[in-house]
Amino acid sequence: MPSAKIAITIDESLLARIDQLVEERRFPSRSRAVQEALRDKLDRMQRTRLARECSKLSRAEEQCWADEGLAEDLGTWPAY
Repeated sequence: MPSAKIAITIDESLLARIDQLVEERRFPSRSRAVQEALRDKLDRMQRTRLARECSKLSRAEEQCWADEGLAEDLGTWPAY
């Protein structure tokens, strides 16, 4: 996937922490450290959003929709 170069402003203490991780060879560069941190944060936000949306569902209503029409079709199903 192609990459794009951007410029950001970052707190000096946060930059020092990133530099420490690069120095410890946990990341090959500042760019990679920031990229992976941003990806992880966005992934977590997406999972949180999904969980929030799922919590809005009604278990009883979902079950009713899943069962809808099954009683009528039950006689036409092959025996296993």
